[in-house]
Amino acid sequence: MDKLKVGILFGGRSEEHPVSVKSAQEVARHLDFGKYEPFWIGITQDGAWKLCGGPDAGWESGRSVVLGPGRSLLVLDDGKYESFGLDVVLPVLHGKLGEDGAVQGLLELSGIPYAGCDVQSSALCMDKSLAYVVAGSAGIQTPDFWVVGEDVDPAQFTYPVFVKPARSGSSFGVSKVAREAEFANAVQTAAQYDDKVLVEAAVAGSEVGCAVLGQGEDLFVGEVDRIALSHGFFRIHQEDSPESGSENSTPIVPADIPAETRARVQKTAKAIYRALGCRGLARVDMFLKDDGTVALNEVNTLPGLTSYSRYPRMMAAAGVGLGDVVDRVISLAVGR
Repeated sequence: MDKLKVGILFGGRSEEHPVSVKSAQEVARHLDFGKYEPFWIGITQDGAWKLCGGPDAGWESGRSVVLGPGRSLLVLDDGKYESFGLDVVLPVLHGKLGEDGAVQGLLELSGIPYAGCDVQSSALCMDKSLAYVVAGSAGIQTPDFWVVGEDVDPAQFTYPVFVKPARSGSSFGVSKVAREAEFANAVQTAAQYDDKVLVEAAVAGSEVGCAVLGQGEDLFVGEVDRIALSHGFFRIHQEDSPESGSENSTPIVPADIPAETRARVQKTAKAIYRALGCRGLARVDMFLKDDGTVALNEVNTLPGLTSYSRYPRMMAAAGVGLGDVVDRVISLAVGR
C-alpha cells in the first residue's frame, strides 16, 4: 500500500513560533514513517514557506514552496516549479495565522483535506469573547467578561481581574490586575498582541483541562489535569526553560479530584467542544470553581504537542500516545 502523503505545517508568524517548532519535533519523533510520507513545510516568522527535511535546526534554508491547485505543493527550484501531490495536511501551528482559521481557509481554497478544527470553529475558539457568548448560549458557565477600549473606566471593575488579548495564544499579553492603578498598563500590554482587549472577572477555583479527540458524538477524552499553583497565575509557555518545569505551576495528571468531579469536568469539556463546533482535537481549559461547578476558560484548537505540553500528557495518562493521536486526527481528516 502506498504511503499517505502528509504535509506537516509548523513554525508560523505568531508569538508561539518557537513552541510550534518544538511541537513539530515531537511529532517527528512519534510519526509512523512506515505509514506516512511527510512533507515538512516550515513557515518562517516573516511568512516564507519552506519545504525542508524536518523541523530540526536549519530548516529555514529549505526550498520555497506554495500550495497549488489539485491538492499539490509547488516548489520553486532553479527558477522552475516542481509539483508534489498531497493527500492531507497536518497543521502543527499555534496562535494567530495558524490556529485562528487563516491557514484552514487557505487549505480549503486549495482543496486539501486537513486535520483539526475547521475555519469557523478555529476562528470562534481563538476569540475568547465570542467563544464565551456561544458557550453561554449553550448553558455552559463562563467568567464575567467585558470587551474594552482605551477610554474604559477602571473604576467600574471589582478587583482582581484579568486583562488579556481576546485573540492570542498561550498567556502572551495576560496580566492579573489587583488594583485600579495597574489597569491602564495591563490594557497596553494586552493591546500589543491584539486590538481587541478582554477583561475577565477572577474565578475562585482551580484550573483544570481536558484533551479531547474526535468529532460529533464519537469523542475520546484524556485524563483530566489540574494546575497546582504556588503563587501568581498560570503562564503557559512563558517559562525560561519549560522542559525543566515552571517556577510557579505543576500540572497534576490525573487531577487530584474526586471521581465524580472528574466525570463532571470531562462531560463539560465534551459539551464545550461540541458547542463550539470542534473536530479532530482540542484542549479544553476550564475552571473548577470552589462550589464544585465547572466554567469555560478557553479552547486551544491546535494545542501544544511538545514533551512538556498538557495535551499529550493527558492523552498518555489515558493510554493514548502521541503517535496514536496523530494517526487518529489524520484518519478523521482523510475520512471527511
